[in-house]
Amino acid sequence: MTLKEIQIEGFNKLKELNIEEPMLKSRLLLSYIIKRPKEYLITHLDEKLTNNEIEEFRNNIEKLKQRIPLSYVLHSKEFMKLNFYVDNNVLIPRADTEILVEEILKYKGRKKKILDLCTGSGAIAISLAKYMPDSEITGTDISEKAIKIAIENAKRNKVNVHFLKSNLYNNLPDGLWDVIISNPPYIKSDMIKKLQTEVRYEPTIALDGGKDGLDFYRKIIECAPKYLENYGMLALEIGFDQADEVINILQMHKCYKNIELKKDLSGNDRVILATNHKE
Repeated sequence: MTLKEIQIEGFNKLKELNIEEPMLKSRLLLSYIIKRPKEYLITHLDEKLTNNEIEEFRNNIEKLKQRIPLSYVLHSKEFMKLNFYVDNNVLIPRADTEILVEEILKYKGRKKKILDLCTGSGAIAISLAKYMPDSEITGTDISEKAIKIAIENAKRNKVNVHFLKSNLYNNLPDGLWDVIISNPPYIKSDMIKKLQTEVRYEPTIALDGGKDGLDFYRKIIECAPKYLENYGMLALEIGFDQADEVINILQMHKCYKNIELKKDLSGNDRVILATNHKE
């Protein structure tokens, strides 16, 4: 079977189930299996596959038909022009989260001590380490499996990040931070079962933000002043409809000033920044 024939086969199987971008996913999957860039497929349509490659392709097409996310099948996701290993122990990095990282990168050139809470795959912490190489970055997560993945991703991207298992602030080294950043779980508990099938393959622990979706914001915001330098920044990703509620939580704690709301490329509320002012 040729590269052209197998691509068409994959396309047809995915299209039957109305899976989005069936040809692109078929090509990316085939590119992953033969270890060639997807552009190679266009110029080598008549190249033959081995029986093992055909079998692997078909097995993985079946996974996509079950709505397993492509990133988990490929064990790969690009974020901030870097490549990250992902599996179902960590949330798949989203393009919207790049807005959160880019806000901190505005301070590029100044050495910063940065804490990334709920680090997952390490995408935020590693991206900051890559583009702010003079900064000291620590990432924490309650999941030991996530921490192992983050450590491997740091090696893959050749950066130095200190990752440790911790339930938010519970296991931190001594010292204060210039920036505390987090993309915490923020989906309402009763909405988890209503999410797209692909999203439900992601770890519940990385999605479930409690009854109103705000549990982690309350904990992070309440304790952050103890760990932030004076005039240090708290940077949070939020759900598209959570801005007012998260801002209200910040305003309940009088130490937070200069509260800013940033939108993503789709125009949705995405990031909240606040400065810690100690008396």
